[in-house]
Amino acid sequence: MFANLSNALDFQAKGLVLRSERQRILASNIANADTPGFAGRDINFKQAMEKATSQGAGKDLSLSTSQSALPQVNKTHARHISIDQRLEGSELNKSELDYTVQTQPTMDRNSVDLDRERATFVDNSVRYEATLRFISGSSKTLISAITGQ
Repeated sequence: MFANLSNALDFQAKGLVLRSERQRILASNIANADTPGFAGRDINFKQAMEKATSQGAGKDLSLSTSQSALPQVNKTHARHISIDQRLEGSELNKSELDYTVQTQPTMDRNSVDLDRERATFVDNSVRYEATLRFISGSSKTLISAITGQ
């Protein structure tokens, strides 16, 4: 019984962490929307969630993101914000990040479509909030069941 409850909450907690990481990546894309040569990044949430849940309950999710394990192509220009700095000790490693598909070619070779990034950012924010509310509701239900109210 307890295992079923903890597995359900663990699944939601992993989803919350992945949503948080995706939010950081999307924010980086938006911040670099005017940077010449910047290549937008994103994660495939479904694949990342499948990988996180396949690791089993109770196992540490953190993946190796040491600087030596990462390729040295973390920036396309010296003034770009490095994604690696945010991924230190996080759920994702650099190899799990995909490049966004450029919808319309630009003269400065920047692949960030600001409208699409903003829409994705808002969608991810709503999903993060929904997951957070689900975890909060589940916790309140458990507490009220334990206290007998």
